[in-house]
Amino acid sequence: MKINNIKHVFFDLDHTLWDFDKNSELTFQKLFELHDLKVDKDAFLSVYEPINLNYWKLYREEKIDKANLRYKRLKDTFDSIAFEVSDDTINQLSEDYIKYLTTFNHLFEGTFDILKHLKPKYQLHIITNGFEEAQNRKMINANISGFFETVTNSEMAGVKKPNPIIFNHALEVAKAIPEESVMIGDNIEADIQGAIDVGFEAILFNYHNINVEPHIKQVKHLMDLKLYL
Repeated sequence: MKINNIKHVFFDLDHTLWDFDKNSELTFQKLFELHDLKVDKDAFLSVYEPINLNYWKLYREEKIDKANLRYKRLKDTFDSIAFEVSDDTINQLSEDYIKYLTTFNHLFEGTFDILKHLKPKYQLHIITNGFEEAQNRKMINANISGFFETVTNSEMAGVKKPNPIIFNHALEVAKAIPEESVMIGDNIEADIQGAIDVGFEAILFNYHNINVEPHIKQVKHLMDLKLYL
């Protein structure tokens, strides 16, 4: 079951190492208190999370820019739960969300242990569609930046996963070749198929327990990566 000839391990960050959903929930809780918004957090999040995922898909597909992503995911959510809020407040919430999100640093169980296990054996890297300033702060504040040789984000590559350009950019920066590389991430389209199309091996971090094709390598706990690496 081990994958042979791997020298470089590329990780996604959000939803793979950094527990985005948990940290995002805590951020919204703080924002609603800060701005004295009497919002039912759980009701808000149940609507916001699928809206956010959809806008990130549009962002990956170059159909929406960063400013619209940040504004519209909030606007649509407040509209859906019929909570009246001004555009000025939405814009302020959008800014504050980015400001405070990186102050919460919950990682998935096993993150430190698997990184410590892999670090002596492989060169470790990040490929992320997240925004550069936020991703750097997340890694530093969560004390994981020291594990990685390189970090490639969509803003420096000019495109987003699954576009092959970002994977090839990451390979170039890492001085790696696809045949010696594996990508680990939670998104079938962006991380797994995107990496496979470029010639990487790929392992799905399937913490959300979705049904996948039998040929897709997957783990449901990060420490299970030891089965492959």
